[in-house]
Amino acid sequence: MSLIQAIVLGLIQGITEFLPVSSSGHLAILQYIFNVDTDTGMLFEVMLHLGTLIAVCAVYFKDIKKLVVEGVHILIDVFANLKNRFTGGHEKTRRIVTNAYRKFVLLILVTTIPTGIIGIIFNSFMDAATSSLLVPGICLVVNAIVLLILGSLPGGKKKVKAASYKDAAVIGVAQGLAVLPGISRSGSTISACLGLGFDRNFAVKYSFIASLPAIIGANILELRHLGDALATGTNFLYYIIGMVVAGISGYICIRLMMYLVSEKKFSYFAYYCAIVGVIALIFHFFII
Repeated sequence: MSLIQAIVLGLIQGITEFLPVSSSGHLAILQYIFNVDTDTGMLFEVMLHLGTLIAVCAVYFKDIKKLVVEGVHILIDVFANLKNRFTGGHEKTRRIVTNAYRKFVLLILVTTIPTGIIGIIFNSFMDAATSSLLVPGICLVVNAIVLLILGSLPGGKKKVKAASYKDAAVIGVAQGLAVLPGISRSGSTISACLGLGFDRNFAVKYSFIASLPAIIGANILELRHLGDALATGTNFLYYIIGMVVAGISGYICIRLMMYLVSEKKFSYFAYYCAIVGVIALIFHFFII
């Protein structure tokens, strides 16, 4: 991998991760067409996602800080209740959900469970899915249909207090399916939120914050490739540069996405995805 390739792929990752056009689909197509070899499996792609994770943390820093604090308090209360129960104590049982941020933590947790299960199931399929343009092309067309149908929905007024854990599970399934190259994670989760009647601005926030556990989990799983990456030396430096580029461009695109969804221009990306998907399929069947 060259420095230029790392920068270009980082830029594409940052732009497409938060716009509903599928970063994995674009990366799969470009890596296939230009024969980019990242040498260490999915490590480079995961590092690009790490860059976009940092971008999410920068935009929603206050919310994420409160979520982490309340998450710790939830654990403390849960362990206190368990200790009280198993030691025969007489302390009053502590309530777990005492404010909106605590419920938000539990909603994100519920969303993460089906996402993780689907990710594990599809993990062995990913190498085959990205070995040609067929799967990315089909998935981009499917992504376009989803955006066209659900992205045009007006949304509702539902925020944390009105959201149910069933809603969170449905969003988790939508996020899990986005492991397929060509299915946009932000597009599928925001579309699911709108379909469930979420407030448009909250749908964007929920989508991006819900991505954090999945990205962190993927990074932990890919640490097994770190030794191979460090052995390549120069390539790993390029990986870091690509990650930084992804983070900067991702930050800009989160801000842009917040505006586009609030202005109900979300479904316009459907036409773009359809065009790219059809082009990929044409390349697969007639050119490459």
